[in-house]
Amino acid sequence: MVLEIADIRIQPGQQAAFEAAIRQAMATVIPRAQGFVGATLHQGIESPERYVLQVRWQTLEDHTKGFRESPLFAEWRGLIGPFFAAPPQVEHFESLI
Repeated sequence: MVLEIADIRIQPGQQAAFEAAIRQAMATVIPRAQGFVGATLHQGIESPERYVLQVRWQTLEDHTKGFRESPLFAEWRGLIGPFFAAPPQVEHFESLI
């Protein structure tokens, strides 16, 4: 399994609208992606416009090819992209222990 970590910064004052949009995207879009295992979203305490999205994928390619190169990604970005203050920083991790 691969863990995707996305560090998301949104426009100030848009927390409620972003959270509604990403809840919708997490409930209706990303679960349809091949290899999707699950996801969690965390909000910054000191920086409330900062979110960390953790997505678990079966393989790296399920995210980088299967999801990001599919129409689902455009649907996903259409819902949450308008809130971004900057493009999210995304990295992938594998479990060691």
